[in-house]
Amino acid sequence: MPNRGRSAKGSALGWLRGIVLVAIVAAASRAAADDALSRLRARGTLRWGGDIQGGEPYVFQDPRDGRRLTGFEVEIARGLARRLGVRAEFVQNDWQTLIPSLERGDFDVALNGIEVTPARRARVAFTRPYYAFAETLVVRRDDGAVRGLVDLRGERVGTLEGSLALDLVRAAAGVEAVLYEGVEEPYLDLERGRVRAVLLDNIIAARYGLPRATLRAAGTVGEGVYAIAVRPGETALLAGVDGALAAMASDGELRRILERWHLWDERQGTLTGGAAPPTDAAAAAGTLAYVPLFLRGATFTVVISLLAMEIAIVGGLVLSLARRYGGTVVAAAAGAYVELFRGTPVLLQLYVLYYGLAPLLTLGAFTAAVVGLGMNYAAYESELYRAGLEAVPAGQTEAALALGMSRWLALRRIVLPQALRIALPGVANDFIALLKDSSLVSVLTVVELTKQMTITAVDVRGWLGPGLLCAAFYLAMSYPLSRLARRLERRLAPAPA
Repeated sequence: MPNRGRSAKGSALGWLRGIVLVAIVAAASRAAADDALSRLRARGTLRWGGDIQGGEPYVFQDPRDGRRLTGFEVEIARGLARRLGVRAEFVQNDWQTLIPSLERGDFDVALNGIEVTPARRARVAFTRPYYAFAETLVVRRDDGAVRGLVDLRGERVGTLEGSLALDLVRAAAGVEAVLYEGVEEPYLDLERGRVRAVLLDNIIAARYGLPRATLRAAGTVGEGVYAIAVRPGETALLAGVDGALAAMASDGELRRILERWHLWDERQGTLTGGAAPPTDAAAAAGTLAYVPLFLRGATFTVVISLLAMEIAIVGGLVLSLARRYGGTVVAAAAGAYVELFRGTPVLLQLYVLYYGLAPLLTLGAFTAAVVGLGMNYAAYESELYRAGLEAVPAGQTEAALALGMSRWLALRRIVLPQALRIALPGVANDFIALLKDSSLVSVLTVVELTKQMTITAVDVRGWLGPGLLCAAFYLAMSYPLSRLARRLERRLAPAPA
């Protein structure tokens, strides 16, 4: 009995020590988080995250001096930093991942047209708003039937991924959202008839859409506000930034900045309120609920890759034959093609094909994706076939010609079968690479597997689950192909002497 008593007493003391230790750790964590403002002041800089690609008037490179940044949010950041007694330091980050990067600690605050939505409030804390905006629906000027989203059932509407406008488009019955990463591309596609309408913030519409003579505003769909995002545990930093922003609003500095950029309107007089704390969000659907959408994205990936590879195989064969048998001019042209497409990024080629050539040749997103990847990989395939042709001994061609075959017949019956046999394992490996490079076509608004992953990551408010699911799909598609390539290499390898 005494032993049991001492054992129970020791167990209770152990539990008490554990509770005290957890409390100390939690208190230390809160203190470290609340000390963010002190660390910022000790460092001497307010590191704010944004995306230069957002363009004018948010944050962009000064046309007069490319080394400087300008924009109304640049001026707001400088005003905040000055009132906090530090210097503003810009950190470039993709707009789609500003919130995850803030959570990682890549910068102190996120300040770049971040719309306050329930999903974002669940992850970060927001200061008082610094700008009120409206969602402007833009259509072609000759399209008089559209006055709102209700008139767009069954139509494609362009917007930005992760935006409030996307939420509004998704909520509209029967409307298909077409996602873009830049602010000018949606209006280019609208002019070319690739989408029926574009819904974006009035700032963006006024600068990138409505100046085009072929477009008009069809009305306002909704309203929202921009605010500065701070990690939720850093209450001292939140209070400091919010207080600085309140001071800028009260002494008129914020209004002067907005007026200087022609952004002040009657909506701005309604901006009130203090820092918005994070709120509990409704439980988001788990990643597995998006598996059907991942399957759809994987199907697009496979179809695009197969069609592009067909173009690459045929185009590569033509290029290799042209370089070897086409004469001086034809061989030089084929060589220039190969060097051009191998020496420039495929992403650049896709942009030029889809957007750059749009005034001359308007291609659909899917067509441009297939043709762009096919043309790029044709350059690489041609090198495989060229190596295969050079591996066939010249004596076999000479023997065929001596037997009375024409050069074309000798090429078709003697040389090409052997060259293709040599090149086949490399072709299989290139198809695996093409399968993964197909992720780049998301810049053309094609929702393939990787694009679906980024969309799902925003919806479920996390990147790990969607990323692992996306990787599993890619692995399931590429692993059998890699096994096939190795098997072909073994079967087609020359027999040992």
